[in-house]
Parts: sequence; structure tokens; C-alpha cells
Amino acid sequence: MSGIRCVTEGLEFPEGPVGYPDGTVVLSEMAAGRITRVSPDGTTECVAHVGGGPNGIGLLPDGRLVVCQNGGSTFGTGFWPYDFAGAAQVFRPVGAAEQPLTPALQLVDPDGSVHTLTTEFRARSGRRLPLIRPSDVCVDSAGGFYVTDGGTTHDRQRTMTGLLYGTPDGELEEIVYPLEMPNGVALSPDGSRVYVAETRTRRVWEFQLSAPGRITGARGLATVPSGGPLNIGGADGLCVSADGTILVATLGAGGVTAFAPSGKMIGALPLDDPMTTNMALGADDVLYVTLASSGRLVAVDDWRSALSR
Repeated sequence: MSGIRCVTEGLEFPEGPVGYPDGTVVLSEMAAGRITRVSPDGTTECVAHVGGGPNGIGLLPDGRLVVCQNGGSTFGTGFWPYDFAGAAQVFRPVGAAEQPLTPALQLVDPDGSVHTLTTEFRARSGRRLPLIRPSDVCVDSAGGFYVTDGGTTHDRQRTMTGLLYGTPDGELEEIVYPLEMPNGVALSPDGSRVYVAETRTRRVWEFQLSAPGRITGARGLATVPSGGPLNIGGADGLCVSADGTILVATLGAGGVTAFAPSGKMIGALPLDDPMTTNMALGADDVLYVTLASSGRLVAVDDWRSALSR
């Protein structure tokens, strides 16, 4: 993996990285129920024990973190994405948590204190409904945030979920429904569009905004290609660069897929973990990527040049 450096390893299913101006990265360790700070030299420290299964993280203007708490899972080595001969065996969620938490949005204060912000949202019908499995979050310039609820599968039934918009006072409303396993979410540089990745369909949606949390239009922007030994794929976390390039963590093939704002695929950055879950741009435009099944955070200093085209 030329041009790609490992910042730290030994993480327990990392997700949701947030890059800070000083070069540190805060991320979630989903299998450990904690939020962790990674320094540029690779040393780590616990920011907060949140329990359950923390996934996406957003940094609020006042320095607090909003955390997507999915309730937790049991982790182990299992077949992925399906149980058949030749499928990969990776470290991943393999079942329900023995002692699950109620799915919620949590707030983490700078001193590490943890509070529950909300466990429910207002659906487009007006009903109050419980969060099912919050997945990812991005914060806008107004201090509000967009949240995806990935939902769950039970036997042969799957919950349909959507995109939510919330504020730090605990208000959370549904603004798009339905979506199929929505996951990564990120804003365009000018805040006029919000992008959402659907994991199973590999589709990236673009929603136009007239104001924070107000949708005025939509289009299917792009589809992440399949790849890897089994030619499978999935779209996980999202981030957007200052020039509008949309970066999608790509499951199955492993790595990152890059798209222009038009939706045209620019290239791909191959990585050696099929569970490439999320990424963030940090100081000096360094791209930080979480490789969840192998427990690593890697950095790509010149990610544009590293893209294969």
C-alpha cells in the first residue's frame, strides 16, 4: 500500500473518524463501546465510555460530540457478506448484544461526560417513533446535524428508515423516507446539498437543501462499483473535500471510491480490508480511513494522486 501509512492499530472495529486541526483524530470503537482520540504519533486515549455500539460521530461548534449509538452487537469472526463457501471471514458484528443499550443519539462533553440527547424522532406522519440503529451523522454550519438510521433485519423482514435532521436541544425529525439501509452522510462544501449512501444498493443520493433540514430536490448521483475477489460491494461512510469531491468508503472491494460533484467516478483508492467503514479529511487535507475488521486507522497524505483511474 504505497503512500498509505498506518497511524495506529489494535482498535476494536473503528468507525466515525473526525479530523481535528492539530492532526489528532477522534473515532469510535464500536466493539469496545468507547470514543478514542488518536494522536499523530499513533498513541491513543479514551475520550469517553459510551457503552453499546458507537458508530458515527459529529463535532458540534461548542466542542461537544454527537454520537450515533446503535445499541451494540456481539462481535466475532464470521462470513461476509453471505454464508457460503469462498466468502470472506472477517471480524465484524455477528449478532445481537448480550446487554444492549437503547438506540439513541448521545452527547459527549469535553470532559468525557456522556448524556442521552434523544431516543426517538418525529416521523413525516407526525408520529413519534424510536430510533432503530443510528448509523452516521454530519454537522452543518448552523450547528444542526443530519443523521442516518440504518435499521435492522429480523428473519426475512427489514425495517425501512430514512434521513433525519436534528439540533442539540434534542429535536429530531425525519426529512427523507424511505431509504434502503442509509449509512454515510456528508454535506457539500457550500452546504446546499447533502449526500447519503445506501449500503446494500451501493447508491449515493444527492438531496438539495433550501435551508438546514429542508429538502427541495433529489437525484440518484452515483453507484459504487463492485469489486474484490467475489465482485461484491457496499457503500459505507462518506466525506466531501473542499473542492466537492465525494469520497465513499467501499465495502467488499475494500478502499475508497471518489466521485466528482457531477456524479462521474474519478477513481478508487484500494485498501486491504474489505470492511473499509469510514473516512474523514483532517489537517492539511490528509485523508484518514478506518479499516474496521483489521482494527487500523490509516492516513493518505496525497490521496488525489493515490487514486487509480
